[in-house]
Amino acid sequence: MSVRDLVPWGRDNGKRTPTIFGDRERDPFLSLHRQVNQLFDDVFRGLDSRLPAFASPSSFGGRWPSVEISDGKKEIRVTAEVPGLEEKDIEVLLEDGVLTLRGEKRSETEDEDRKFSERVYGRFERRIPLGYEVEDDRVNADFKNGVLTVSLPKTERAQAKAKRIAINGGN
Repeated sequence: MSVRDLVPWGRDNGKRTPTIFGDRERDPFLSLHRQVNQLFDDVFRGLDSRLPAFASPSSFGGRWPSVEISDGKKEIRVTAEVPGLEEKDIEVLLEDGVLTLRGEKRSETEDEDRKFSERVYGRFERRIPLGYEVEDDRVNADFKNGVLTVSLPKTERAQAKAKRIAINGGN
């Protein structure tokens, strides 16, 4: 069998022509590509379910942890969801305009009666470039119910940099 036998052929004005480029829905190579992607998605989705809740990438939104950044006029607010962790498990650093969030969780369970033990370990680090000068001495971090909130007040100079630009009509 030759490669030519694998190419789907159709009729165009009485001539046999390959339909790969003309009919993307029936293209066997694209179909194979989609099926392989689906296979990998299914495999990795199955792996997530076997990881403990605090170590699962899906519980941290695929990138540990899930982070929301809001840029207000006077401050930047970073909110990170870190379910299953406690305040002592998290470290917050600010250096050279980059906010770093680190966390680590170790858990050990042992049951002598049933001869059962389990050790679980999970770690993350997120580095967030801020893009503004912040007042280092006024940065505040709060942790409550698995949610870390870091407030970073902008300096007066950083607040003054933002300019409103008028939009002219097309007339």
